[in-house]
Amino acid sequence: MSQVWSERAELYRTSEAHREGEDLDLIVAWASEAPGRRALDVATGGGHVARRLREAGFDVVSSDPAAGMEPDVVARAEELPFDDASFDVVACRVAAHHFEDVERAVAEMSRVSSSLVLVADNLNLGDVVEGAERLRDSTHVRCLTADEWRDLLASAGLVLEDARVFEKRIEIEGWLGRAGCSGEQAERVRELLAARIEGGRLVLSRGVFKGRKR
Repeated sequence: MSQVWSERAELYRTSEAHREGEDLDLIVAWASEAPGRRALDVATGGGHVARRLREAGFDVVSSDPAAGMEPDVVARAEELPFDDASFDVVACRVAAHHFEDVERAVAEMSRVSSSLVLVADNLNLGDVVEGAERLRDSTHVRCLTADEWRDLLASAGLVLEDARVFEKRIEIEGWLGRAGCSGEQAERVRELLAARIEGGRLVLSRGVFKGRKR
């Protein structure tokens, strides 16, 4: 699976949908509340969280299971090779719906953080959307609901200090292309998501959660 993501690396580095966004701005703003400037960007992908945090003056380590994403450390979110409380801030943006074991990944993020765990991900919009997501991209596992995220963070020993939900509009053709979805398969995805496509953009909901270590 990591080879698939390595092959997609450049598409995610240049993706309009990933380079900027209200959720990314919020992660940077919340990170500034940490007591220090050591940060870990989990499943960095195109490296946008790491880039923005470095611009904000953080000392950032990026991790990702795909070497082609050019992270500082190649590692799965479920097996972070860092000591307990190694970082003041641990962030993960728009990746958790690909994790094989999201509960273990969040527990790992909590373990290596001394203060904040910040997570942004698309929210579960029902079985039809989830089916379309899997048809578009076989690496998709499952988006969680906002309530599921709250429970998951609590079970990892984090106090939920804030949570926001943003509307995210993604250019549909670029979204399909990044996953290599084309032809009849892409047409079926468009049919399944027709009610959520407006002006050539797919309308999703994105949750952003701020957890603090107890």
